[in-house]
Amino acid sequence: MASDWIGSRVLILGGTGFIGRHMVKYLLKNELTSKIRVVDKTPVEMAWMNEEHKAFMEKVEFVQVNLNQPTSCPKAFDSDDGEFDVVINLAAETKFGQYDGVYEESILKVGINCSREAAKRNIKKYIELSTGQVYSYDKKASKEDSKLSPWTGIAKYKLQLEEELAKIEGLNYIILRPAIVYGIGDKTGLTPRLVIGAVYRELQEKMKLLWTADLNMHTVHVEDVCHAIWFVINHGQLREVYNVVDKSQSTQGSITELVCSIFHIEHDYFGSVMSNLAKLNLSDAVEESNDKHTGPWSELCKREDIQHTPLSPYLDQELLYNKHLRLDGSKLEKLGFELVHPEVREQSLKEVVEDYITMKIFPKSVKP
Repeated sequence: MASDWIGSRVLILGGTGFIGRHMVKYLLKNELTSKIRVVDKTPVEMAWMNEEHKAFMEKVEFVQVNLNQPTSCPKAFDSDDGEFDVVINLAAETKFGQYDGVYEESILKVGINCSREAAKRNIKKYIELSTGQVYSYDKKASKEDSKLSPWTGIAKYKLQLEEELAKIEGLNYIILRPAIVYGIGDKTGLTPRLVIGAVYRELQEKMKLLWTADLNMHTVHVEDVCHAIWFVINHGQLREVYNVVDKSQSTQGSITELVCSIFHIEHDYFGSVMSNLAKLNLSDAVEESNDKHTGPWSELCKREDIQHTPLSPYLDQELLYNKHLRLDGSKLEKLGFELVHPEVREQSLKEVVEDYITMKIFPKSVKP
């Protein structure tokens, strides 16, 4: 489909994060914009970027701003050569298990500040990245109008932000709700499971998981998220919501099979009965599990002289609930959206590990 938005001036809020760096790469590689400004409180030098992403960042304008202050937003938006056409809001806390106050500041307040500024300036398209964790699971995959019942702290405040956007007069917004986002640079999606896989390879033990193999964990590659953002800028309806999910129908079982194949380890499940017993005191069970993983990971890093790494096998309690993430992406497909990575493949997960090994923040002794 032809694009009327080629040559647009694009402002990416939270642009040095995982999805932001890929968005910059996507826009530059496809020559889609006339100007890109990246705004973030974290500078490129401190964002754990690989060399390719650093190189792309050198080609765009960077402004360091803490967006949770309303008085800071004009600095993010102000430009001597005119207003931006498109604003993509990726600025948000992405770590699980934080206090409500953290999410209120870094998701809700940041989002309200930025969206109000966008409305004030009559920005033509404002893209908000939410999460598929806002849905209440039932037997069918969740569509955009399915029942909402957020089950993580991030989702709780993302949904509150969605509701606030609808109240802002003159805001030309579109919301995307992605499944679990993975790809090079991911730290919180599938990467913790890759780190755990490396730990079990080091321990030479069978990996055991709570619940069962059929727990839904739908996924989407970060490049498809970027493609979806640009697609809805061109073809999405204002004030609409769109799910973004691949065709893998990913489950805990399918993801674990890939991780175990990469690291040549075996796995098993505690099953529903044992898992429900653990659920009665889940915090202790999670703490015991994380203690089992973090010690060997630290030793592994120490042995290979990795002094600092943002990677961890730690899985927050929120991610160990018996909660299904199962999305229906047909609404976006009906507009003509096509996935570049329709399935999660072992090679894509290997690339994540190999990239981190090249950056010297993942032990090379467990290289896939």
